[in-house]
Amino acid sequence: MEAAAKVQRQMVRLRGRSYVAFVFVPTVPIQDWLQEIDTTIARSPGFFAGRPVVIDLSSVDLSQSGIGHLLTSLQDRNIRVLGIEGVEEGRLTPMMPPLLSGGRSCVVEPSAPKKAEKVEAKATSLLLEAPVRSGQTVIFPEGDVTILGSVGSGAEVVAGGSIHIYGALRGRAMAGVNGHTSARIYCQKIEAELLAIDGFYQTADDIDAALRGKPAQAWLQGNTMRITALN
Repeated sequence: MEAAAKVQRQMVRLRGRSYVAFVFVPTVPIQDWLQEIDTTIARSPGFFAGRPVVIDLSSVDLSQSGIGHLLTSLQDRNIRVLGIEGVEEGRLTPMMPPLLSGGRSCVVEPSAPKKAEKVEAKATSLLLEAPVRSGQTVIFPEGDVTILGSVGSGAEVVAGGSIHIYGALRGRAMAGVNGHTSARIYCQKIEAELLAIDGFYQTADDIDAALRGKPAQAWLQGNTMRITALN
């Protein structure tokens, strides 16, 4: 009888996890585009720090060295690129971020239900009764987010639909992240660091000083964000 016992190999445990990533679409001249990035950072320092970023190069024709210079320029601004889209793999070096494909907005396409199988409907709204404190992030790409309290400075709320805040908004609110252009942002006291709807945004410096501390709403009018008093 063999005394030695077989060693059971432990399986690697894998988990899936999704994140909301910023997609940068550079335009030429690149230097002017980088200046726009600098302007955004100056208005909201640390906005891109620690956040996943994907570069879509489908709108520009950059050589391998040009791509390397762009990545270095972003790294100098503390913007870490997770991956690259819209370019031939041959233009990337092994030291560059990987080539990504198949990216889509935050909406997850549900599989078709089988016959005679009961499928639970996914919630299309999220209600939070507690305030969102500084440093916290709420992400709900499926629909609207309603917060009965306030959103603290440094906090962030991301929604696929509209955002309703029944208190002060001192942090960041990003609505319509999956292309919902009719999404709106409502709050009872606007002191926001940043507001965004479908990628169009305004920082604290852009918001009319006469509105600060008052009830307000934000929505898109074409490609322009409007922020007005909430009557």
